[in-house]
Amino acid sequence: MTAWREFEAAEPEFARRVRARFDAHKHKTIATLRADGSPRISGIETAFEDGELVFGSMPQARKGADLLRDPRFALHSATVDPVEGAEAQWPGEAKIAGRVRPGDGERFVADVAEVVHTHLNEAATLLVVEWWTPADGLRKVERE
Repeated sequence: MTAWREFEAAEPEFARRVRARFDAHKHKTIATLRADGSPRISGIETAFEDGELVFGSMPQARKGADLLRDPRFALHSATVDPVEGAEAQWPGEAKIAGRVRPGDGERFVADVAEVVHTHLNEAATLLVVEWWTPADGLRKVERE
């Protein structure tokens, strides 16, 4: 796992595109694990501060309790539908998975295990999935 700044240094252009997807909208979605191991989906706001990806939880919120018990998470940017006839302009969506380190109070700092950007190619004929992990670097697949 790695801090956001380390990922950003390794793949600056890819990191810029992923961050743009997260910065485009205030509300995102986070998946955490309940005490019984089942998934929990919650709304969340995130920020990139001083080279770190950070987010918080209201006091006594279940997602914060989930993260304190099991630090694994998956974060999803807001999504928008492609505009019919202008599909090539669709910016796609981004995902970040990893583990959190507790920060101050109900604030968490993300250590990144995987970063994904899904979008269309320039002709809007193929789905492009790009993903990065600390072990394997940046990879890409195109699908019809």
